[in-house]
Amino acid sequence: MSELRKTSNSPEKLTSIRSDFPILNETVNGKKLVYFDNAATAQKPNIVIDTLSDFYRHHNSNVHRGVHSLSQNATSLFEQAREKVAGFINASPDEIIFTKGTTESINLLSNSLLNWLSPGNEILTTEMEHHSNLVPWQIMPSIQDFSFDVVRLNEEGTISIEEIKRRINKKTKLLAITHASNTLGSINDIKEIAGIAHENNALLVVDGAQYIPHSKVDVKELDCDFYAFSGHKLFGPTGIGVLYGKKSILDTMNPYQYGGGMIEDVKLSHTTFGVTPQKFEAGTPNIAGALGLKSAIDYIESVGFDFIKKQESMLHEYAMVRLKKIPSIRIFGPENNKVSLISFLVGDIHPFDLGTILDQYGIAVRTGHHCTQPIMNFYGIPGTVRASFAFYNTIEEVDYFIESLEKAVKLLSNG
Repeated sequence: MSELRKTSNSPEKLTSIRSDFPILNETVNGKKLVYFDNAATAQKPNIVIDTLSDFYRHHNSNVHRGVHSLSQNATSLFEQAREKVAGFINASPDEIIFTKGTTESINLLSNSLLNWLSPGNEILTTEMEHHSNLVPWQIMPSIQDFSFDVVRLNEEGTISIEEIKRRINKKTKLLAITHASNTLGSINDIKEIAGIAHENNALLVVDGAQYIPHSKVDVKELDCDFYAFSGHKLFGPTGIGVLYGKKSILDTMNPYQYGGGMIEDVKLSHTTFGVTPQKFEAGTPNIAGALGLKSAIDYIESVGFDFIKKQESMLHEYAMVRLKKIPSIRIFGPENNKVSLISFLVGDIHPFDLGTILDQYGIAVRTGHHCTQPIMNFYGIPGTVRASFAFYNTIEEVDYFIESLEKAVKLLSNG
């Protein structure tokens, strides 16, 4: 363990980073907060919090609707946020649609791609998916005459490339897959999967919510057709998300919401819609949220993915070494090629009970099925305890977590 400690990043930089996140100074049940629920939502740096306040104090106005200065300024800030997001993932601004989050992004696709699919086409997804990338596709056969199939997990908690090749066929017109599992941490090779999908004339939809906070994403290099993610997992505000789509495809899709801001011309007899991306952004958008997301990306870029990946890898490796020493522990998912989260059970102790005791020590972890009930059914378990790390977490927090977990296990085992 001492050797693992030596791989830690600069203590000075880490101290400075932690000072940027005010909630890390909070106490829970009389204990200093240890926040290991980053896969559910990440905490927000001061720059994001200040951006939201600054917008409402000094810039608040609707966008794309007014000739007055305040509206023009808000519009400019909003479109600058779109440009920032586009640059962050190597896309064009007109390929970036602002949504409420990954869930809305995928629901947008499941509705707006109806005109792209034909009766008899197959929609393929995987057993690994968050419900948000499973249910919207699962219900589509009830709307039109589509078929629906699922690529199964293997015992390692991964999706085999060979299994994807085996299951995809000439009827498959859409493959939806997560970049990284929110429960197992498994990372899928999106670039290779995109090649398989396109060889079979299928579109590839990627749920990037769990991957994008941890590593650089280049949608052009991945060659995916769509990539969705949420701002709140990327250290930005809640209620703001992104759907990237190749413009050549977006231009052929119909809107799935209608109203102000997305029209070109309205007559009593018919309506024509605006261009991409505005035609998918009906109504007043989350302007402050988009600005907050821009600030979050600015912050991430200032920290750097080299630091982020090194810090999170060190935390994950150290936690795995210590967790494996706990008797009767069962860790789910692969050890390598994963994002920095660990799902586990200890003996026959219910995950809810462990999470409740850990909360008394001020430790925030997630318990339950994590919106991935098919994964739980695969393993025949009710749920797991999930500890998920961010670059602002520390080795000392991992030590305290392990010590508290051992106390909780002893208490519940004797109970």
